[in-house]
Amino acid sequence: MKPYPWNDYSNLLVERILNPRNLGRFKENAGAMQEMRVVTGEVHAEDTILLISLVVDETDGIIADAKFQAYGETALIGAADAACEVLLRKNYDQARRLSVDLIDRKLRDFTNIPAFPKEVDSHLNLVLMAIEEAAEKCQDIPLKDPSVTPPVPSEQMGEGGHPHWHLFSSEEKLDQIKEVIRDEIQPYIELDAGGIEVSAFHNETEVVIAYQGACTTCPSSTGATLDAIQQILRSRLSSTLQVKPDLSLLSF
Repeated sequence: MKPYPWNDYSNLLVERILNPRNLGRFKENAGAMQEMRVVTGEVHAEDTILLISLVVDETDGIIADAKFQAYGETALIGAADAACEVLLRKNYDQARRLSVDLIDRKLRDFTNIPAFPKEVDSHLNLVLMAIEEAAEKCQDIPLKDPSVTPPVPSEQMGEGGHPHWHLFSSEEKLDQIKEVIRDEIQPYIELDAGGIEVSAFHNETEVVIAYQGACTTCPSSTGATLDAIQQILRSRLSSTLQVKPDLSLLSF
């Protein structure tokens, strides 16, 4: 197999390949005295070896740290390095739902341009396989209450808003809201086997969202997760936005 050309990679991906931030491995007994479990997932393929080590809190199943070791294609190194950061503060069950798309989004230079060429999907799937094997070793650990652990990471939030928001029509504002939800929120909601879509947009300020899947039975849908979604929309688009759930679809 010929090496993949560097000009098919995003700049962020190239940076991670040349200077990985999460290279290394934890000793299996390193956290024995701190109620932390170290687990490792290992995958071998043709000319490829990948190890992903997780430090998991045995009191709630939350991943406190992650590192990797890899021998193989450059794309594998970049994908493993990015995955280690995406996994932080997720629980091991969410880790098992990590997708190729979410890893890719972590390293995109531009929202709509993939970081990895499609030809390297097999290497990204190896990363998912290693994570799955590591997570399997945590099945006996009780999970943290999802009502206080929103799947959307706090680093997605910021300040500002869209500079031209006031110039958009109602239809354009709705399109922008749907785009942010699709690209920056939905991939994380899927880690909890859930879904989300906009069901209504009132007075150009009130966004009504409809939860799907596991989100319809989770108390976080009207608490921490809802707050996180609202903060992301406000930081990306407008501080005037208010997010409310469609209560008719919730069942807790």
